[in-house]
Amino acid sequence: MVTPDQTAPQAQKAAFEMPEELRHRELGRLGRAVLAVIVTVTAILVLNQRLNLQFFANIVILENLYLYLLAMLLLPIVFLVYPATPKQIDGRPRWYDLLLSAIAFGCGAWFASTAEINLNEGWEYAAPPLAQALGFLYWAVILEALRRAGGLIITVIVFVVSLFPSYADMVPGPISGMPQLLVDTFAYHILSQEGAFGIPMMAFGNIVVGFIIFGVALNYTGGAKFFNDIAFAMVGRWRGGAAQVGVVSSMLQGSISGSVISNVISSGVVTIPAMKRLGYPPSFAAAVEAVASTGAVLMPPVMGSTAFLMASFLGVPYAEIAIAAAGPGLLFYISLVMQIDAYSARRGLKGMPAHELPRARDAMKSGWLYILVFAVLVYFLLNEQQEALAPFYATGVLLVINQILPGNRMSWSRWIDFLVACARALAELVALLLGVGFIIGALMVTGLAGTLANDLVFMAGKSILLLLLMGAITSFIFGMGMTVTACYIFLAVILAPPLIQAGMDPLAVHLFIMYWGMVSFITPPVALAAFTASSIARAHPFAVGFAAMKLGSVIYFVPFFFVLNPALILHGTASEIAIVIATAVPGIFLIAAAMQGYLRGLGVLGNDPMGLLSRACIFIAGLALAFPGSEELNLSQIELLGISAVGLVLGVGLELMRRRVRLA
Repeated sequence: MVTPDQTAPQAQKAAFEMPEELRHRELGRLGRAVLAVIVTVTAILVLNQRLNLQFFANIVILENLYLYLLAMLLLPIVFLVYPATPKQIDGRPRWYDLLLSAIAFGCGAWFASTAEINLNEGWEYAAPPLAQALGFLYWAVILEALRRAGGLIITVIVFVVSLFPSYADMVPGPISGMPQLLVDTFAYHILSQEGAFGIPMMAFGNIVVGFIIFGVALNYTGGAKFFNDIAFAMVGRWRGGAAQVGVVSSMLQGSISGSVISNVISSGVVTIPAMKRLGYPPSFAAAVEAVASTGAVLMPPVMGSTAFLMASFLGVPYAEIAIAAAGPGLLFYISLVMQIDAYSARRGLKGMPAHELPRARDAMKSGWLYILVFAVLVYFLLNEQQEALAPFYATGVLLVINQILPGNRMSWSRWIDFLVACARALAELVALLLGVGFIIGALMVTGLAGTLANDLVFMAGKSILLLLLMGAITSFIFGMGMTVTACYIFLAVILAPPLIQAGMDPLAVHLFIMYWGMVSFITPPVALAAFTASSIARAHPFAVGFAAMKLGSVIYFVPFFFVLNPALILHGTASEIAIVIATAVPGIFLIAAAMQGYLRGLGVLGNDPMGLLSRACIFIAGLALAFPGSEELNLSQIELLGISAVGLVLGVGLELMRRRVRLA
C-alpha cells in the first residue's frame, strides 16, 4: 500500500482551491483591473454582435470590423501576462512588453477603423503603402504573441509557412505555387478573409468566446468539486474504484470545460492520491488521469474549441458534430473502464471504503446548480441550436444562482480573479488562431491547398487505408508541435480535402483528424497530459507516457473504425448503426483484456511467451470484431467475425494449454 499524500476530503478541498497552471505572470492591482475591464467589454461586444443589440452608436458592425476589434482588445493582453522568457514570470511587465502591447492595440485599432474601406476597395490584393507597412508590423507582433502563448515550435512552423508565398515558385514540383511580393504577402495575411482573420477567428468570435467564459466560470464556482463528488458516489465502490472515479470525474468535467491540461490538474489532484493510497503505482495513477482527461475533450457537449472550428469548416450545426462524436467517445471510455477493471482484477485491487465516499444524494443536493446549468447548456445547444448564445445563457444562470446561494457566493476579489482568468484564456487562444491563420492564408493565396490534396490522392493510389495511415501519421506529427486547435486547422485545409475526395464521409474525416491530433497528449515524446499528471503523482514522465499509451490504446484505432464505417458516428441506417455498435463493444472488451492480461471468465493471462502469444491472439480477435467491415478493406463483417472467432479460440486454447503445462 502507498501512503496517501492526501485524504479524499483534503484532496477535494485542494482541488477546489488549487490555482491554475502557472505559465503566466501575475499582474498587480491596476493590471488586473485593466484585464477585467477588457474582458467585460469583449463579452458585451460579442453579445452585441450575436444579438444585434447595436450598443455601439446603433451601428451594425461588419464581420471583419468585429474580428479586428476582438484582436485589438485581446492580443495586447498576451504581452502583459505571458513573459518573453520563463525567468521573467515573477516580475512586472518590462518596457518592451508594454510597447508590444501598445503596438498590438494600435495596429488592431487602425485596421478596425479601415475595415469598411478594406472591403470596398479590395485591399487584400491591392493594399496602399500604409496598410502594407502596418500589415508587416502586425504580422511580426502576432508571431511574437504566438511564441509566448504557443511556444517556439509552432512559431517557427508558422513563420516559415507564412512567408511561403514569397518563395513559392522556388520550391520543387509538388509543393510549388504562385509567388507573391513579400509586402503583398504581409498585407494579405492581415487583410484577407482567408488569412489571420479568416475561418478560425470567425469561429472564435461567433462561438468559442462564450464557451471559454463558461469553462472558467464553472471552475471558479466550484464545479470541479461537484464532478469529483458525483464520480466518487457513482463508481467509488467498484473494483478499481479510485481509478474509475478518475475516469468518470474527468469525463464529466472535461466534456464541459473542453480543456485537457486544466482537467488533469483539477481532477487529478483528487483522484491520483486516492489511487496511490489504494495500491496503484504512481505511473499508472497518473496515466489513468491523463487518458481520461484527453478523452473528455472528445466528448459532447462542449469538446473544446476545435469542435466549433469544425462546425465552421463543414458549415453544419455544432449539435450535429456533438451527436456524431458521442458514439466514438463512449467507446473510448468503455475501453478505459474495462482496462482499469482488468488491471484491478489481475492485482486484486478493491473499491474504496464506503466511509470515505460521499453519498450520491448529498452530492446531487449540494450540486443541483451544476445539473441545472448543464441542462440549460444542452437545451440551447441541441434543442434551440443556438451554439453562440448557449454558453452565455448557461454562464448567466450559473453566476446569478451562485451569487444567491450564501455558501458559494464569490467575493469581489474572486470576481476579479474570474475575469482575469477569462482574459488570459481568450488572449492565449486569439494569439494561436491569428498565427495559424497565416498558414491558411499562405496555402490559399498560392493555390497549394488544392494541389496538395490532389498530390496526396495520387501518392496513395487506390489505397484508402494508405491514405488514412498517411493522414494519421501527419496528424500525430503536427499534433506534437502544435496545439490541437492549430493542428486541426492546418490539416483541415491540407488533409481533409483528399480524404473527402476519396469518397469518405466529411464529418468522419474531420473527426479523424481531431482524434489523431489529440493522440500526442498521451504519446511520448510530447505527451503533455501524461507529463502534467506525472508531476502530481511524482512519477517519471516517460513511464506515465507509456502507461497512458497502453491505457488509451483504443484512441489509435477508433478513428479508423468510424472513418471506414460512418455508422459509428450515426451516419447510416438503424440496422447499420446497431450492427457496428453490437460488434464494437465486445471487440473493445477483448482488446482491453489482452492489453491488461485479464479476461473475465478465464482469469489472469500469462506474461511468459505462450501467455503473450495467447494475449496477441485475443487482441487480434478483439480488433477484428470491433473493426467495421468495409469495401475499402475488401473484408465483410462476416469475414471479420470469422477472423475474430478463430483468434479468440486460439487465444483461449493457448492460455489453457499454458496452464496445463505449468501444472504438469
